[in-house]
Amino acid sequence: MYGSHLQNIANNGFTVVDDVFAEDEIRSVLHEISKADANKSTFRKSAGLFAIRQFLKEIPAAKSLIFNAKLKATIAALFGDGYFVVKSIYFDKPEESNWFVAWHQDLTISVDKRTDLPGFGPWTTKQDQFGVQPPLNILEDNFTIRIHLDNADAGNGALKVVPGSHLKGIYRPETIDWDVETETTCEVKAGGIMVMRPLLLHASSRTTNHKPRKVIHIEFSRAGLPVETSWAELGKIQ
Repeated sequence: MYGSHLQNIANNGFTVVDDVFAEDEIRSVLHEISKADANKSTFRKSAGLFAIRQFLKEIPAAKSLIFNAKLKATIAALFGDGYFVVKSIYFDKPEESNWFVAWHQDLTISVDKRTDLPGFGPWTTKQDQFGVQPPLNILEDNFTIRIHLDNADAGNGALKVVPGSHLKGIYRPETIDWDVETETTCEVKAGGIMVMRPLLLHASSRTTNHKPRKVIHIEFSRAGLPVETSWAELGKIQ
């Protein structure tokens, strides 16, 4: 059942799994989000983007809704046991949004404090949250699940990716050779998920079809960190 997805992840760095969430489950998640206090520092609200960092900590009632039987079965089939949540973000890209994201890899992890660690760096700070680039083997083993609460296509900023780029280590966007590489748009229907490796080159365009795109982005790892630091957001797969 999951054989093609395993092959897609290994070769291309991503796969799309349809129908992980039913319409009523999506409505329940959105209902919990609507009750949240948007004045916290982990919330970002503008005309072009609404985002919640540390989403599963800020909206704890959503966790049992998100980790339904099908999502847990998918994670177990694709990655086995031993993984845990290390970052979660909710994105709401409204109909009139002109927000876009340039080509990049997800090279940083979120930790609780900044400290000198061999093999870790450079460091970043965003909304009082520390980020650091860890050793390459951690990034190669991590994975991300993007849960789509709306239909996503090229018109409303579905992710564009460079298949196979996750196998090339640190791949700077300015060095992409478009005579060799190809760009693919990852269309995902509401209730489906996109699974990807963080080293996969990806980007997102502006919305042109006046349709919203709401996504829950969750990163997973099974890596132990040096004792001097800890994951900023750590949670079990329920």
